[in-house]
Amino acid sequence: MARYVVIGAGAVGGGIGGTLQQAGVDAVLVARGEHLAALRADGLEIVTPEATTRVAVTAIGGPDEVSLEADDVLVLTTKTQQAEAALVQWADAPVAGGGTASERLPLVTALNGVASEALALRYFARVYGACVWMWANFTRPGRVILSGSPTRGLFHLGRVPAASTDDADVALLDRIRSDWAPAALDVRVPDDVMPWKHRKLLTNLGNAHQALVGDVRGTGELVRAAVAEGRAVLEHAGIAVTPDEVEAEARKAYAIVDLSDREGFLGGSTYQSLVRGTGDVETDYLNGEIVLVARQLGIEAPINARLASLVRQAVRRGDSAPRMSLEELRRRLDS
Repeated sequence: MARYVVIGAGAVGGGIGGTLQQAGVDAVLVARGEHLAALRADGLEIVTPEATTRVAVTAIGGPDEVSLEADDVLVLTTKTQQAEAALVQWADAPVAGGGTASERLPLVTALNGVASEALALRYFARVYGACVWMWANFTRPGRVILSGSPTRGLFHLGRVPAASTDDADVALLDRIRSDWAPAALDVRVPDDVMPWKHRKLLTNLGNAHQALVGDVRGTGELVRAAVAEGRAVLEHAGIAVTPDEVEAEARKAYAIVDLSDREGFLGGSTYQSLVRGTGDVETDYLNGEIVLVARQLGIEAPINARLASLVRQAVRRGDSAPRMSLEELRRRLDS
């Protein structure tokens, strides 16, 4: 059984690391600030539809606080805009027996969007993309809320690029699947993970709407327009996307329980970043990814470009809650 070093143990990272530790799988949670202090002092509180529990965890602030071993697996769960700083920090960390993390250890990129794999390959020799379906909320230091039941998260994992996959990769992915199963983390291994990540990217194009207006009721038409534009751009670029019906069939294994009556409004990852005042959000790697691909083709993606711009403006203003009405959002997107 491997040890998993989870870099960026917020919502998803805390959920992965905490449930692994709870299931008896060795995990190290890398965090910072008040969250790190809370983890060290009291462990991690994990809220699920069934129960609220507290698990003792090993929490560190960086690679200088851990001795990396040859069997360790690094799991990157920061937001994409924070990923490169984390990659630089961990790439040259020494591993027992010689060499560095970038040379010897596998890195799993469990982030939204599709940019982190290319970023990681600049630093790490063995990169494994993860398409993450895990409704996780990080609302205060030392606490995560996991709304999935009975499965806590669904993950599609694969070597990037897929053509590099060898017997050692197959063995590693099988080991991750086996190690994560007791934590109710369902790992699937497709032939190529990137079509799954591109399909998830289309879903995440609606994150901006929630961050801007909060209550997403009535935004369906606007979200569908952003997704349609994104789908058209990816198709124009010849980028493979997992078919909707295939994704829907896979997601039947992951049911989400609405905990809003008990826990209050639980927004998505972009919304959480905005209301926590982190100073940055992932929109430029979600809607902005569609804009990038479009412009590389010599075309435009105006809906997604406007959404990305509106969220950037909200971050610059220091908005700690959605402040735009649905009518204003519709007007701004139509302008």
